[in-house]
Amino acid sequence: MDPQVSLQEECPLDHLCDWLPLYITTGKYSGLSIVECKHCKLQALYPRPNQKELYGQDYYQGKADYTYIDERENKKFASYVWKARVRNIKKFVQRGNFLDIGSSFGGFLESAREEGFQVQGVEISEYAARYANENGIPTFNGSLAEAKFPSAHFSVITMVEVIEHIENPSLFFNELTRILKPGGLLLLQTANFDGWQAKEEGSQYHYYMPGHVFYYSDRILKNILTNLNFSRFVSYFGVDFPLVAKLQKSRGSFKNWKDYLQWFRISYYHWKSKWKRDGFPITSSYVLYAFKK
Repeated sequence: MDPQVSLQEECPLDHLCDWLPLYITTGKYSGLSIVECKHCKLQALYPRPNQKELYGQDYYQGKADYTYIDERENKKFASYVWKARVRNIKKFVQRGNFLDIGSSFGGFLESAREEGFQVQGVEISEYAARYANENGIPTFNGSLAEAKFPSAHFSVITMVEVIEHIENPSLFFNELTRILKPGGLLLLQTANFDGWQAKEEGSQYHYYMPGHVFYYSDRILKNILTNLNFSRFVSYFGVDFPLVAKLQKSRGSFKNWKDYLQWFRISYYHWKSKWKRDGFPITSSYVLYAFKK
């Protein structure tokens, strides 16, 4: 398949594509082919593995080579971050229908429900979706397009480390816009490829993975969403919750008192993410809050 044709069809911007080879990755997942559009600087994994084959039960239990950390193992500690994020969301949107895409086992949505939101998940894994539904978190098993939610239905839509997994983002961003209410909040957490961390690490950057198919930046995401009638943005370089929540979450993996020394490293990275050099953030950690007109 010609990458110029297939990637142009999936382009979430203006389709003025000029895809050229950028890297063969040399990090943990070496040998992946990364291309870049010389027109807009959007990056993509091409060719890409069969995405449906990556997300089986082993992925969600943390047993695969390319895998997810099972949130259920440290739910008590993960909830510190979930609750802190919901509190920040409530500074902008107080109530309404709350959709989490890539909702996994539903832990984040439990925190949102405790704060008064009416929650809904979308999860491609039948294994994870079944668990969430059995535990009272309504979760659609499949893709967002397959869910066929009503137009202007959600006040909040969150995607935490998910947008980079999405194939055909052109269709996907249009669907996000359709189902979000006017004045609603779209939260995207992903890597900012304008950050120095991504630019300096290059082909070794840890965010190049078999399941990450498009790579964005603060500038690119704002351009995409501006074209879709979003008019207000709040960028968090780092994360959108306080350091204390991050430190509390980290305790879930600690085995002895010496592990608390990791708090120095975590704290340093947290504050470093707020710094800029030549107008660009030092790290590539990033969360975007975008508001639809």
